[in-house]
Amino acid sequence: MLRELQQLSRSHGPLRAGTGLVGGIIALVLSTAASLAALVLRFPGALSTPELRQSVEPSTLQALLMACSVLGGALALANALRGRLLWLSGLSFLLMALAALLGGYRPPAEGWQLSAAHTPYVGLDWFVLDLLASTLIFVFIEKQFPLRPEQPVFRAEWQTDLQHFFVNHLLVGFVLLATNLMVHRLFSWAISDALQAWVQALPFALELLLLMLVADLIQYAVHRALHEWPPLWRFHAVHHSIKTLDWLAGSRLHVGEVLLMRTLVLAPIYVLGFSRGVIDAYIVIIGFQAVLNHCNVNLRLGWLEYVLVTPNFHHWHHSQQHEALDRNYAGQFAFIDHLFGSAVRAPDRWPSRYGVIDDAVPPGFWRQLIYPFSRRT
Repeated sequence: MLRELQQLSRSHGPLRAGTGLVGGIIALVLSTAASLAALVLRFPGALSTPELRQSVEPSTLQALLMACSVLGGALALANALRGRLLWLSGLSFLLMALAALLGGYRPPAEGWQLSAAHTPYVGLDWFVLDLLASTLIFVFIEKQFPLRPEQPVFRAEWQTDLQHFFVNHLLVGFVLLATNLMVHRLFSWAISDALQAWVQALPFALELLLLMLVADLIQYAVHRALHEWPPLWRFHAVHHSIKTLDWLAGSRLHVGEVLLMRTLVLAPIYVLGFSRGVIDAYIVIIGFQAVLNHCNVNLRLGWLEYVLVTPNFHHWHHSQQHEALDRNYAGQFAFIDHLFGSAVRAPDRWPSRYGVIDDAVPPGFWRQLIYPFSRRT
């Protein structure tokens, strides 16, 4: 079983219909999510984010666990009855049994929201929820509006990007604690109670728009520095080393870049004192937009493409073609690049190749992690 799983994890390419592989992989993903959800319910203080514990009841996570188990079990059973990939069905059933042994199917224990909120934690709950939601939403969008229909879901190097996705989500607690500490220590002198009161008195939509504009201006400046200052480019080059864009490609981010970007973007949010509800809405919007703009989708928005960053606009940012190098830095508002003269648009075509020129960044998660500090950089 381990040998077959290792072989599956190293492979890539289109999934062949009629082999049971599609159903088997879906069952494996769902059963893995169920076992991880059971772990979160078992050890909430260490494995879940404080924000999720405050806004989501444990019964909701348990319902998700049950839904994953039922659907995954049905798919695994269907494969087993047809004699297809029995080892994959067996692995799915083992993971569901592990969820049961961890107590995931029993009534949730008390004290979910009483867990410590100011200690380091592993964001396993965020990983499970984001992976399931992203897979369901964005794979569906890519299949409905494909830019390159021949590009498979499991394209080359998907393993590397899944590792980045996994690590960056698991380290969310440590990253947020570190960034919050730096923001509070470096920018507390700039806080004005009067300014914060004025910001919080704005209508919700206007406060959200102001937050997005301020954050994107900071992100533009930091992103441009990541390209134009060689010591920072060493970290950002890891993100640009992706050669195939899809919903998972945006997850390839070096931890050093994540720390820098989040600290500097969080600073104005902290200083200006935006409302919690506005910040939550901003996180949802930019999260959706960041994934969508890396997707393998052919979506056009007409004149709005001069205002908002779209997949075509951001795909050109990842292009190796000369006219697109060091262009299109904005994350949400394309007009920022037009204002600063760093925009490139090609609405009638898409880049022919992506990645870092000369393929300077090595493949593989661990090699990319140490790349900014290596002599080869």
